[in-house]
Amino acid sequence: MSPMNSPPLAQTLDRANSDVVLIVDDVPDNLSVLHDALDESGYTVLVATSGEAALQRAAQALPDIILLDAMMPGMDGFEVARRLKASPATAPIPIVFMTGLTETEYLVAALDVGGVDYVTKPIKPKEVLARMAVHLQGAREKRQARNALDAFGYATITVRVSDGKLMWQTPLARELLQRYYGTAAPQTPEAVLSWLRRQVASAEQLAAQQTEPPHLSIEQGAKRLTCRLHQQTGDDDWLIIMREESDETVIQAMSLSFKLTAREAEVLYWVVKGKINRDIGDILGTSPMTVKKHLERVFAKLGVETRTAAAGMAMNRIRQLHPQFEN
Repeated sequence: MSPMNSPPLAQTLDRANSDVVLIVDDVPDNLSVLHDALDESGYTVLVATSGEAALQRAAQALPDIILLDAMMPGMDGFEVARRLKASPATAPIPIVFMTGLTETEYLVAALDVGGVDYVTKPIKPKEVLARMAVHLQGAREKRQARNALDAFGYATITVRVSDGKLMWQTPLARELLQRYYGTAAPQTPEAVLSWLRRQVASAEQLAAQQTEPPHLSIEQGAKRLTCRLHQQTGDDDWLIIMREESDETVIQAMSLSFKLTAREAEVLYWVVKGKINRDIGDILGTSPMTVKKHLERVFAKLGVETRTAAAGMAMNRIRQLHPQFEN
């Protein structure tokens, strides 16, 4: 296979059996000591000897954790961390700084640029392994939670309010944002960012009133994408959950809930939407009289006598199953 056709490094690493660690240090002896200790402990170890190489290696491999030397010639570890956290692809990777600087200001700076922890030199491999285990477990749980949301159709993104940058996204979120807004990370769709900033500005007031922030919806044909503000994940970062809804899923839910035929559920759906029989007939390609017959059977199955009662009962059930639905 030619290099041009080779799969990305991130796809060739055996992540099922081993966590991937990137060590960044310009001192060969430090690399050697850590490499051997991590390798013996079952980790897949990658190395970089400069800030530029670290950025390239991280983007290619997407390691599970990065051990980053703070002081290196050229681009130092602080700048490397800033750039890693500025990229949606590498932002979620936990960074543990390795530093010989013990002054408080340097340790605070390491955390300010995105580090989750630090170890001081001379490096003690056992300490590094213990610190890594804690942060790898946390990163793994977050990754599993995001993947689970995707599996159930709930896409997630994190947006930084100050500059509007999309910090990370799940695969499903990437697909939905491209399809509905035509944007790609790190760009946050303008409509989403404006909505987010309004919600953040009124967050305290809504919390005091115990009111859920209003959702954002965009329609595309018979489908709609709904965004819901979930929680604050950092000083300036907010997690947003997105879900795609469609007429088809709502109609199917009504059919199952009320034991209606597919056509009866369609008729009831458009009644909920406020359509009269003639309009429903045009939409479904049938006559108003046929619509009326379907509707009579719907009334019988729901135990109601009027369109208003049927629509109200259906609307209550839909909102239980699909809270984002808007009639």
